[in-house]
Amino acid sequence: MKEFVILVDEQDNEIGVMEKMQAHKEGVLHRAFSIFIFNSKNELLLQQRALSKYHSAGLWTNTCCSHPRPNETIKDAAARRLFEEMGLTSDLTIKTHFIYKSTFENGLTEHEFDYVLIGYTQAVPVINPEEVHNYKWKDIASIKKDLVENPQHYTAWFKIAIEQVF
Repeated sequence: MKEFVILVDEQDNEIGVMEKMQAHKEGVLHRAFSIFIFNSKNELLLQQRALSKYHSAGLWTNTCCSHPRPNETIKDAAARRLFEEMGLTSDLTIKTHFIYKSTFENGLTEHEFDYVLIGYTQAVPVINPEEVHNYKWKDIASIKKDLVENPQHYTAWFKIAIEQVF
C-alpha cells in the first residue's frame, strides 16, 4: 500500500499530497511529527530504528516519528503511529514545531515541517520489529552528553527536536 504525505509551505498551509517515497526523492516540504514519551522518572523513551529502514537505519531517535496521512490530524496520526510502532497509548500534547532538511547517503532527502508532541506513560513498550530494532529509557542529561560524544548514533531530526524540547 502506497503512503502519501501532505505537502505544505513554510507556514504549514497544505498545498497538495504526494507519494511518500517521491516526496523524499524530490526533497519537498511535507508535514511530519516527532513524539517524545517520558516516564515518571522524567526519562525519555528512545527507539533504535529498524535495521531495514530506508534511511537512518539502526540510529537512535525519539520515541516515534512519522507523517500524518491526508485528512488526518497531527494528534490522531501521532496516536496511531505510537501504537503501531511502540504498542503504547498516551495523551499527547503538541509542544512546538520546526522545519529541517537533511540529505541521506542513499540520495533521499527529509524536508519536513515537524511537529513535536509530548506524552507520558509507565507502560512497557511492545515494539513492532518492522519499525523498531530496540528501545531504552534515558535521562536527558545522559542523552545530551551522548549526542555530543556520539552524534553519528542519532537521527538528524532528533538532534534538532531535542533542542526544541529542552
